[in-house]
Amino acid sequence: MATLCFPIAILLTLLHQAEPSAENSVFVLKGQDVRLNVQTNVQLQDVDVLFWKFNRSDNVVKYPQKVTFERYRGRAELIVGNFSLLLKNLQEEDSGLYDAVVSGNNDRNVAKFLIKVQERVEPPVLTVNSVSSINGNCNVTVACRGQNISVNSSCNSSTCSQVGGESRGAETSTVPLLSVYVAGSFIICNHSNQVSWAKDTKEIKTICLEKECDSEDHNYAVTVGMPGPIIHVIIIFVGCALIGW
Repeated sequence: MATLCFPIAILLTLLHQAEPSAENSVFVLKGQDVRLNVQTNVQLQDVDVLFWKFNRSDNVVKYPQKVTFERYRGRAELIVGNFSLLLKNLQEEDSGLYDAVVSGNNDRNVAKFLIKVQERVEPPVLTVNSVSSINGNCNVTVACRGQNISVNSSCNSSTCSQVGGESRGAETSTVPLLSVYVAGSFIICNHSNQVSWAKDTKEIKTICLEKECDSEDHNYAVTVGMPGPIIHVIIIFVGCALIGW
């Protein structure tokens, strides 16, 4: 009896593993196509019908008698060889659960995908808030902004650290992520989601040189302005020459 139970236990385990237990998340850029593959080897019996469904209620396609339902005509296609589903020109309203179901003597789910359609992120804007020098090292405070998200960072020639709390957004969510870091001689503000990215950059050397030049110009102006009596003498001399003294 024990010998019989062991192979039955293995068979039940394999059957459990063959049926998808959770959806696979798929991120798609708005306007792009995506192909969803059946995750098991499907053998249809004479009474079986395979459906791809959207959010468990809308029929997308079915087989046999290959049919694309009216709402999805021109936007969805069943690949007969392996029963995969091709979705075309996806829009944000196409986000949701897509699953393949075989209906017959025993209904079973053979694929499950959670589609998340995202727009391309907007280019971010990197601005310099302040520049300072500590022990001869140039430090730059910058603000990185994009799509209602912002983060402030303090950077030097090798690294950046965030200032004033956490930035909103995370790589695992649908909210775009902002990150600030140093690469080579540049401070980089990167704006990204799961399907696109854009960046703005500023060169640290250029920012620090501009700060030094501003300081030198200011000091020079003070030096020239200091000898007031000499300027007065020159003005008097010129005035006398004009009136013929």
